[in-house]
Amino acid sequence: MIDLKLVRDDPERARASQRLRGEDETRVDALLAADDARRAAVARADKLRGEQKTIGREVAQASPEHRPAVLARAKHLADEVKAAEADQAEADAALQAAQLALPNIVEDGVVPGGENDFVTLDVAGERPQIENPKDHLEIGAALKAIDTERGAKVSGARFYFLTGVGAQLEFALVNLAMQQASDTGFTQVIAPALVKPEIMQGTGFLGAHAAEVYRLADDDLYLVGTSEVALAGYHANEILEGLPLRYAGFSSCFRREAGSYGKDTKGIIRVHWFDKVEMFSYVDVADARDEHQRLLAWEREFMDKLELSYRVIDVAAGDLGSSAARKFDIEAWFPSQGAYRELTSTSNCTTFQSRRLNIRTRGPSGNVPVATLNGTLVAAARTIACLLDHHQQPDGSVYVPAALRPYLGGREVLSPA
Repeated sequence: MIDLKLVRDDPERARASQRLRGEDETRVDALLAADDARRAAVARADKLRGEQKTIGREVAQASPEHRPAVLARAKHLADEVKAAEADQAEADAALQAAQLALPNIVEDGVVPGGENDFVTLDVAGERPQIENPKDHLEIGAALKAIDTERGAKVSGARFYFLTGVGAQLEFALVNLAMQQASDTGFTQVIAPALVKPEIMQGTGFLGAHAAEVYRLADDDLYLVGTSEVALAGYHANEILEGLPLRYAGFSSCFRREAGSYGKDTKGIIRVHWFDKVEMFSYVDVADARDEHQRLLAWEREFMDKLELSYRVIDVAAGDLGSSAARKFDIEAWFPSQGAYRELTSTSNCTTFQSRRLNIRTRGPSGNVPVATLNGTLVAAARTIACLLDHHQQPDGSVYVPAALRPYLGGREVLSPA
């Protein structure tokens, strides 16, 4: 939820943000109109309640001959107050709906455009030179690490089994990620994969992203697409002390992948279920941009441990999620595709989520919203796909990065059986 005072004070900034995102800037005017209507409704209800208190005193002091008239006036005022309070409740709901309809205001420096209009900030590592590279699914099958046929048999399209060394690779990646997070000062968390509607709504995933979310209607619960959701809800309705607070959450993640038909249907790059380790930070608003850079640096550190060639991109405004003011992605090189593919992302959500979830800290003049930020350390399935693709060898084996070896029994290569 964006800062209503900011929109009142500088509506043009909000309109400019909508234009950058390629979204309807009249939503800003709709929000301002709803705000005016709500303030008018509050003022009218307050005025009538004041009159009601006054006439209540008059009833007590009225003489017998005047009491019927005063009582009649009091009853009429009570009806007016009831109607005004109903109008106020309706205006409150309309204002909230107008606020929820607006995404976060983008940070200065974010470029306009869509998915292909990003800015490349850096390129790291050397692309491996592989003649006739195989894709990760062919390599995974030879290693008996990935089984998508039985995944489809058991669960349907875009599900899979990780078996043998495939399962070992996931545990290795998760353990390496959690160890790095712990060494950096993050509190390790195993987060629930089911959350209440108000938590999903609070993180901004029930707006434009609602089609991506699985819902259990009988229980009125949602399956998370990232542990960011549960970690954001962890401190809902709390006043936080001792910022920054940093958590590294592991959870299974579920996504419908609506609208992605025909994209990466083969293999385990774009699937309906995967496991992930997500960093999540609560910080003072003034420290949010610096924290964003720290999260990006920690993601890069992990990519370097995996010895991958990658690029860092500044995502264009039209490709930001509704909660993000800015997002950086790290895309690793897939030799079989001859392309960079996203492995991690980190977003600065400023106070968008904390306002919805009522998460505050104590400021010099009262309680104020905190900033929330998130960043992926490892999304296991697509990272395994990248490792197999990127580190494949001519003899069909796969090189194991040094940082992963302690978690894989010291093995330097993975070889077909």
